[in-house]
Amino acid sequence: MSQTAARTTSAAASATSPRGRGARIALRGVQVLLAVFFGTASALPKLIAHSSAAETFDEMGWGSAGMYVIGILELAGAVALLVPVLQSVAAMALSALLVGAFVVQLTVFDGENAATPVILIVPLLVIAWARRRHNAELLRLVRRRA
Repeated sequence: MSQTAARTTSAAASATSPRGRGARIALRGVQVLLAVFFGTASALPKLIAHSSAAETFDEMGWGSAGMYVIGILELAGAVALLVPVLQSVAAMALSALLVGAFVVQLTVFDGENAATPVILIVPLLVIAWARRRHNAELLRLVRRRA
């Protein structure tokens, strides 16, 4: 048996094993929780121009335009985390937003709450890695439409 066939057989066996199934369910649960967080706790206050979000973006000098753009990106990422073909790309995109949030926390707010983006990046990177096989499917879809 070739190495590729052995890896494929091993991956298929682990995906159907109770442990593999439990890991998939746990990962999906984390994805749903992160999608709910980004959609409601993070994007919603920006999109409804809640005073706390508006004040923060004013303090950064980004104003309402920056607030709405970030809110839309977070909401799009939250929805994409739930779409199988987009989950890996969404996790990477949200991680990139969080790197920006980390830099802003350090530079504008003197490190206050800088740990929050770092903590959120960890499960997003796990999702991006675990769901990376969907990237090939996404690439095929994009090429077919081009």
